[in-house]
Amino acid sequence: MARVSEIRRIALIGDYVPRKCGIATFTSDLHHSVVDQYPSIDSTVVPVNDVAEGYDYPPEVRFEFSQQDLDSYRRAADFINFSNADVTCMQHEFGIFGGPAGRYILALLRDLQMPVVTTLHTVLREPTAEHRRVILELAELSSRLVVMTERGRAFLLEIYGVPEQKIDLIAHGIPDTPFVDPNLHKDQFGFEGKQVLLTFGLLSPNKGIEYALNALPEVIREFPNLIYVVLGATHPNLVSEQGETYRRSLKRLAADLGIGKHVVFYNRFVERHELTEFLAAADVYLTPYLNPAQITSGTLAYAFGCGNAVISTPYWHAEELLADNRGVLVPFRDSSAITHELSDLLRNGQKRNAMRRRAYGMGREMTWSYVSHLYMASFQRAWQSRIDEAVPLPVPTLEERPWTLPSWRFDHLLRMTDSTGLLQHARYTIPNVAHGYCTDDNARALLFTMYLEDMGLDAPEIQHAGTRYAAFVNAAFDSERRRFRNFLDFERRWQEDVGSDDCFGRAVNALGACIGRSKRRSVQSWAMEPFHHALPASPDLSSPRAWATTLIGIHEYSRRFGGDRVVNQVRNVLTDRLIDTYERTASDDWPWFEEGLTYDNARLPQALILGGPFNPKALEIGLMSLRWLVEKQRAPQGHFRPIGSNGFFSRGEERADFDQQPIEALATVAASADAYRATDDSVWLTEALLAFEWFLGRNDLGLELYDPSSGGCHDGLHVDRVNENQGAESTLAFLLSLAELRRVEGSLAAFRNAAEMDREPPTADKSVPRAMADSVE
Repeated sequence: MARVSEIRRIALIGDYVPRKCGIATFTSDLHHSVVDQYPSIDSTVVPVNDVAEGYDYPPEVRFEFSQQDLDSYRRAADFINFSNADVTCMQHEFGIFGGPAGRYILALLRDLQMPVVTTLHTVLREPTAEHRRVILELAELSSRLVVMTERGRAFLLEIYGVPEQKIDLIAHGIPDTPFVDPNLHKDQFGFEGKQVLLTFGLLSPNKGIEYALNALPEVIREFPNLIYVVLGATHPNLVSEQGETYRRSLKRLAADLGIGKHVVFYNRFVERHELTEFLAAADVYLTPYLNPAQITSGTLAYAFGCGNAVISTPYWHAEELLADNRGVLVPFRDSSAITHELSDLLRNGQKRNAMRRRAYGMGREMTWSYVSHLYMASFQRAWQSRIDEAVPLPVPTLEERPWTLPSWRFDHLLRMTDSTGLLQHARYTIPNVAHGYCTDDNARALLFTMYLEDMGLDAPEIQHAGTRYAAFVNAAFDSERRRFRNFLDFERRWQEDVGSDDCFGRAVNALGACIGRSKRRSVQSWAMEPFHHALPASPDLSSPRAWATTLIGIHEYSRRFGGDRVVNQVRNVLTDRLIDTYERTASDDWPWFEEGLTYDNARLPQALILGGPFNPKALEIGLMSLRWLVEKQRAPQGHFRPIGSNGFFSRGEERADFDQQPIEALATVAASADAYRATDDSVWLTEALLAFEWFLGRNDLGLELYDPSSGGCHDGLHVDRVNENQGAESTLAFLLSLAELRRVEGSLAAFRNAAEMDREPPTADKSVPRAMADSVE
């Protein structure tokens, strides 16, 4: 066992005060308790920010990183490594870190050069595939895993297969307060002579406060001096989505029940010293929570350990902590049970005080002064295990991590967006209103905003723009014809009754993404109607590209509703049509769907690759045809050379090299990324990178098409120059390509294998080489 003196520096990762969050408070308490108990320890805090401006942190915070900025996770790892920390302790909750299921934190942990102790604030009994993979990877990257309950320990053993010797059980820390008579602390709140019922924590509908309110009228008839204190601010995420709707509904309910003068709402986040005063004044503490799958509750731990008599619904942490008459459990959503048990405790002071003493006694092993020693012992075990393993920790060289993806810039996209939607064309960087709008571009823009929302990058201005693109697509749909109109002039007059097949496919693609990726119920609900109304018309389309983009839209839809039989039938029909088209046209020297390569070519194999899980033949043809296409799009020097639009490439004839269009690079990036996810073959990652680098100057003329000064993209590559105009299609081609690689980048940074995020774990470990993974930054 390592001696304490051998650990000189620790780094703490989580969120941190003054951020209003339970984990922020936990991280702060852990820091201060360790420093207080071990003055020789240098403890540095590295918090994650959920807002761009960050917070006014105290001095122990030396570095901070951004929740949705993957590069900042790597910079945080570099800082911690250079700080020479002996151990890093990370507070884990899925929602505080970026990426699907919070997977960005794995990129940070993977780059650390010291042992990691991870405290799991949530352990799911029925995890999604994404959440399960994150926990398994956390277990792999951590020397020790800390859980706060026996149930959490059992879940790690039985559900996730974590070795028992790797798990430490350490209770949630609490402040060390004396055992007091509540009547001595009530006067400071004006509660003297009253009996006080308390609930505290961030307010949200899953707290079940309405069931507590409904229980009170009968209690108050017997105990007219009862006061119910609901302490805590509304959860900030709920405020951003719904405002104070839930709090107002509770106040109305209290008024309707005639108990308004017996209920006090304190709508603010209280500091620890204030909280302990409220707890000291409480006769009974109540947690009427509605979710049984809550494995840790900091509020329950505080109330219990400070010696409160507790009534609670039987969520997991409460079941364990309140066993053996240390508290009272009532069924979920049962106001009458709360009435009965609360009246009994208020009526029976001897029973209440005995319960308080049992809780307080057990709470002495939950105080931060006690818990800090358990954490230090865990740190020592982690430190010693790293010493014993003597694992080499190579630092990647610059050659191994050669380039970085551009940062996001939405200036030009937003410049091209007005109250109607996205304008088609620009003169240089100036929007050209003379050519109006089209559904093609607004559908692409809507798809892009869904990608951003899925990645947690949906800033208010992006959501606002996305609403306009959605409104445009909505207006474009003709429900009688089940088709989308395409061109709208600047005076808002449609220029045709029925748009192209391509327009149809792109609109369905965007609608599918709204359903499959948006976290907003209103967006999902809106998109369902035109998606389902339009889809039956898709077999009437004659364009293979429209079949392909419709299939891609179905794939997006199936992210949320994969069991929809009607949609799956359409998928099967269109997939069979693409296969039939390929088989009627393809030959050994021309393994393609048509007699020529024209535009948006890679969408055809991409659609079949995405259909691979349902049709192995589709996957085989998709990969074969994409492999042939990327060879045809490769210049002798090795860079990406798309088929030129000035003549295209007909079978048996010379190909056109110019003009080169951005949508070809986008289609190849997207198809190659999906091929990579389907096969785990890093060759496809290389193809995606080559196609993307075309935007950045690795092309026939060595000229950049992406303009970092404007955030736009030039409209094409001519034989002697770039097209100086920066229209909607080209700008979105770049932005969507960047989004595709950012999605792959997030997987590579978090997992050994990017494909693991998109389907069940493969039976064989086909890991991506470190050099390849690091090249996608």
